[in-house]
Amino acid sequence: MAKFTHLKSRVIVIPNRNIDTDQIIPARFLKVTDKNGLGEALFSDWRYNSDGSINPDFVLNHQQNQDAKILLAGDNFGCGSSREHAPWALTAWGISAVISTSFADIFRNNSLKNALLPIVVTTDIHQSLFELVTKSPDTELSIDLASQTLIIPPDTNVTFPIDSFAKKCLLNGVDQLGYILSHESLIEAYELT
Repeated sequence: MAKFTHLKSRVIVIPNRNIDTDQIIPARFLKVTDKNGLGEALFSDWRYNSDGSINPDFVLNHQQNQDAKILLAGDNFGCGSSREHAPWALTAWGISAVISTSFADIFRNNSLKNALLPIVVTTDIHQSLFELVTKSPDTELSIDLASQTLIIPPDTNVTFPIDSFAKKCLLNGVDQLGYILSHESLIEAYELT
C-alpha cells in the first residue's frame, strides 16, 4: 500500500445522493477476489450504454477527468451492501479520496483499509465545493492528511475527522495486516508469557 500524505488534484463531481455499492460496482463484477480490472467496472451501469458503448455524458468518461484523484459525491455515499469491491473499484480507477457529507459506516471502514480516504465535510462546505467546482472545473483541491486538512482555493482550510489508527496506517503506507505483522515479535513474546 502506498503512503498517503498529501494529494493535490482536480475533482470529479457526482452529485447523486445515496449512491450505493451496487451502483459503484454492480454485482455481476464481484466474482473476483483481487482488484485487477475493477477500475473498468466502476459505475459501469452509468459509464456504459446498454449496448456496451461508452456513455459520453458520464463524468468519468470526460477526458479532463482521466487524471482526477478526488471524487466529490452526494450525501450518504457507499450505502447498501458491505462489498469491499466498492473501494477496490474506486482506487483501481485512480480515485484516492472521496468527499461527502456522510458515508455508510461499512463503506468508510472498508475504504480506510484499502487506501481510499473518505472525507466528511459539513453541508455548507459540501455545497460550496459543488458550486466552486461547477463554476471552475479546473479547480484543484489539496489534502494534507497529517494535519487532517482539506485545502480549498483560494484560501479556505477545512479540517476533517479520521480514526487515528487509520490515519497512521495511511501515512505509513501499511494496511492492518502489515501493521500486525510488523509487531510479530511482540505478539510472539506475549504469547510465550
